[in-house]
Amino acid sequence: MTHHRLPARPDTVQWGYWDAASQPVLRVASGDTVALDSLSGEPDDLHDASRLLPEHRDVLAGTPRGPGPHLLTGPVWVEGAAPGDVLQVDILEISLRQDWGWNLILPLHGTLPADFPVARRLHIDLDCQAGVATLPWGSRVPLAPFFGNFGVAPPPHYGRITSTIPREHGGNMDNKALVQGTTVYFPVFNPGALFSAGDGHAAQGDGEVCLTAIETSLSGVFRLTVRKDLSLDFPRAESPTHLISMGMDEDLDDAARQALRNMIAWLVEGWGLLPVDAYSLCSIAADLRVTQMVDVNKGVHVMLPKSVLPASPAVPD
Repeated sequence: MTHHRLPARPDTVQWGYWDAASQPVLRVASGDTVALDSLSGEPDDLHDASRLLPEHRDVLAGTPRGPGPHLLTGPVWVEGAAPGDVLQVDILEISLRQDWGWNLILPLHGTLPADFPVARRLHIDLDCQAGVATLPWGSRVPLAPFFGNFGVAPPPHYGRITSTIPREHGGNMDNKALVQGTTVYFPVFNPGALFSAGDGHAAQGDGEVCLTAIETSLSGVFRLTVRKDLSLDFPRAESPTHLISMGMDEDLDDAARQALRNMIAWLVEGWGLLPVDAYSLCSIAADLRVTQMVDVNKGVHVMLPKSVLPASPAVPD
């Protein structure tokens, strides 16, 4: 296993898009780890110059702008990854890179655009040592950092797509359950998988209802492993305590159905449950959470405690 370092620079960041045609900025072997730096914020989002990371303005000035707002570091080519495989991404570490973040409301966006037809941007102080954010009206919010936008390159026939809409390749999932210690599994659509990450969040509620979380710049350490023994159509995740399935659709009901069907299929495949028994188990023990309401494709994720799983996984024939 080799450990790699991937800084955020104009030549390693893509601004606002995912594209299978993007050239990799780093090549790693399966099982290697990557310490990846990210940036968060377009020009209008930036704080006073004394609090900016040195490379932030350089990246904004030197990176071609795509259709979305997110700064994504990558892509990383993982040797041996081929279409039909799965990329296992172990999130080993997540850390804050700065002592401030921002929250944004925009007209015509968010969950209640008719109620809040305003543009409002907040800069929020982050106390990294105490692990809290202090909001302008005095609320203190615990920090729980995670990457909102990460995954693999989408199917090549999609061409260049916005970083805003999450899809089967992952992308802008905005799933606050995907914290340090979680493993995420992505279906691979291209040689090398082409992994990227960005859109750091210091804290977010399920739903991300006003459009944004506390957006900030993060560093993460990821182990990237090619799995040829798995086959997936959609991302799933596993924390130390839960199985996490996901669904994404413009219709929230359809997103919930997709996430639930994905969990049922996982229980049938991995633990040998009958589909009807898996359905009952989900009704008894699983929580369906609204991931986000604001990225065109809305998200729902199912959280099933591992403590309720059968004692032994299914044994393949």
